[in-house]
Amino acid sequence: MTSASEILLAVFLLTDIALAGTGRLRQAIRLVAAQGWMVGLLPLLLWNWADGAPGVRVWAVAAVNAAVKGVALPYLLEFAAKKANTAFELEPMVGFRASQLIAFLIATASFAIGKAMHIQEAVASELAIPVAFATMGTGLFIICSRRKAITQVLGFLAFENGIAVFGSGILLEYGLVVELGILLDVFVLVFVLGIAIHQISRTFSSIDTDRLNRLGDTHLMHSRGKAVSR
Repeated sequence: MTSASEILLAVFLLTDIALAGTGRLRQAIRLVAAQGWMVGLLPLLLWNWADGAPGVRVWAVAAVNAAVKGVALPYLLEFAAKKANTAFELEPMVGFRASQLIAFLIATASFAIGKAMHIQEAVASELAIPVAFATMGTGLFIICSRRKAITQVLGFLAFENGIAVFGSGILLEYGLVVELGILLDVFVLVFVLGIAIHQISRTFSSIDTDRLNRLGDTHLMHSRGKAVSR
């Protein structure tokens, strides 16, 4: 099963690069959904089947991860994108080709860091740690380099998927239990953010965070101007 897990982790890494380079929100949501399904499968593929089948806890966590990360959260975000009439990330702070290059550099640095940590004997797969770091780094980069709130939420989900891969690779049994707690927090957060994105779109007809920042700056300047005139 080790070869299957390594193939899955390699595909996971490719979805990071693809996610950084796409401007279509629905495609980005589907990539995050695919990561969610892979997060669900990973504990089963990393399990040492020579010792017998996994326990009920491992199966339960795998099923919950796949259902929530692969179905529920992507559906919620796609619903929010549809209600907000948003299909594209039109003006990212960093271009899509440059974003793919940066994601590739993040992945390269992650492999160098993983090798320097010398913890190969403590992990279920040698690819787990580099892929986890690459996914977390790509998620943070997307949060910082995109303007639309819904795309930033996708970056946050990618970051959390990286944490899940790290937990599965380092602490297969106990990491899954911790992941359930994180998963609940993420579900609540994305649920609230989905509602917020819908309400922002209804009120301001845009979910571009730069426009909202400029709106706040303009309001502040008008308030100061009125105070000076008085």
